[in-house]
Amino acid sequence: MSETGKPAAQTLFETGTLVLFRVVDTQTELSPDKQNVFVRADLVFEDDDKDTDPEEIVQWAAFGFLFTLAVLSFHDARPRGISELDYQPNDAFTVADFFDCLSFKDGELRLQTDYIRGRSMKTEVTIRSDGSVTLTTWGRGQSALRWLDDLQGKKRFAVVPTAGQATPPDTPT
Repeated sequence: MSETGKPAAQTLFETGTLVLFRVVDTQTELSPDKQNVFVRADLVFEDDDKDTDPEEIVQWAAFGFLFTLAVLSFHDARPRGISELDYQPNDAFTVADFFDCLSFKDGELRLQTDYIRGRSMKTEVTIRSDGSVTLTTWGRGQSALRWLDDLQGKKRFAVVPTAGQATPPDTPT
């Protein structure tokens, strides 16, 4: 427990959801077997205050952002092949899992996941000191792009009025 009495996982997740970022580029490729998709998204941390350097954001946000992406990846991950034997549907990504997947090399903080307790996560996230981030997934469809949309608060669904119902005033037509 932290000083506030909150579990570390909750604190990391809350921090990770506060991070503002801009998606600079996305790439998706279909694998040669036409069954799997490779996704790469390049991001940069930013702040409402345009005078804040991305490097400053990295100092408080890196661990929380990595943990949050790992939690989203774990939650969406499903077993593949024989990994179904270890799969537990109500399992959760833990801080211990996080540290097992974390590394620091060549000035970059990196999260690399493959299979964790039967879940095919296949996710890698690299955060650099300049505030640039690369998120890569393979064999996960385009779920990584949905995680980024969710973190930015983008709506994926809109209310569709049924016949005879008026369109709400704030709904674009």
